Amino acid sequence: MTQGAAIFGCAGTHLSQAEAAFFRDADPWGFILFARNVADPAQLAGLCADLRDAVGWDAPILVDQEGGRVQRLRPPFWREWPPALEQAQQAGPRGMYLRARIMASELRGVGIDCNCAPLADIAGPDTHPFLRNRCYGTTLNAVTDAARATADGLLAGGVLPVLKHVPGHGRGTVDSHLDLPRVSAELEDLENTDFAAFRALSDLPMGMTAHIVFDALDADAPATQSATAMAYVRNEIRFDGLIMTDDLSMQALKGSISDRAEASIAAGCDVVLHCNGDFDEMKAVAAASGGLSDAAKVRAARAIEARHAPQDTDIEALLAELAELSRPDAHA
Repeated sequence: MTQGAAIFGCAGTHLSQAEAAFFRDADPWGFILFARNVADPAQLAGLCADLRDAVGWDAPILVDQEGGRVQRLRPPFWREWPPALEQAQQAGPRGMYLRARIMASELRGVGIDCNCAPLADIAGPDTHPFLRNRCYGTTLNAVTDAARATADGLLAGGVLPVLKHVPGHGRGTVDSHLDLPRVSAELEDLENTDFAAFRALSDLPMGMTAHIVFDALDADAPATQSATAMAYVRNEIRFDGLIMTDDLSMQALKGSISDRAEASIAAGCDVVLHCNGDFDEMKAVAAASGGLSDAAKVRAARAIEARHAPQDTDIEALLAELAELSRPDAHA
């Protein structure tokens, strides 16, 4: 049986028998966890082990641990992180490396080996608040430097980075969880800014799409579901990592959950991401998305090969360095 072209969530803090049986049959490529799945370190490590047991291999387990309001693991068991834009502006690329390396240590400690970061979206004056302080900067160089440092820190800690939101979400003025953003900028402008950030990071092993329409690429479909936009990502941005969709449940996408999955795979996404753990929806997504294509299998294998054991480090020393860099007067 071909491995499923999907990444799924689960409903709660423990895997039900029905979920385990479904995952065994559907054989998704990976899993994603949310705050609803997290109680304490022992529980979370057990859930990760059970998810992998269900599919019979060391499947990737993802989480959105960006910091700020997008942070699934929180105190009292895990550190609270400031919004990325705040820390990047305060502590620079070195600070973002340290932040990511420390995050990776916390994630690997409970069995999570993929973090949906870094963001290469460039924040602008009109970027919607749902995204703006999650970005790493307001200029191309600031964003690419901080994003590269974040990816390096995660990889050093044994955690695969997931570059998002390909090919750029910074110009979105509406929240794609609720509506479909549209960007009317000229292609040349995008190539020199938003798209350039992703091209600078095109060697990363995994990426996540943006549910956003670029009129310059395809005025009729969001990038996630546009064959033209996805071909541009592959051929012009030259991103050849495994591409997953952003969450199929977001209301920027239209149609049934099956329609959304099918259209995303047809456009050129390698795997679809379904996050809410709804059992009936997961069954529909599994049927609609099918198995990994031959090209997706190659990219998936490369991503797994990039997942290494964490490098030895002194986390307390890294924390002390990050605290020093983050002092308000550190760069005076």
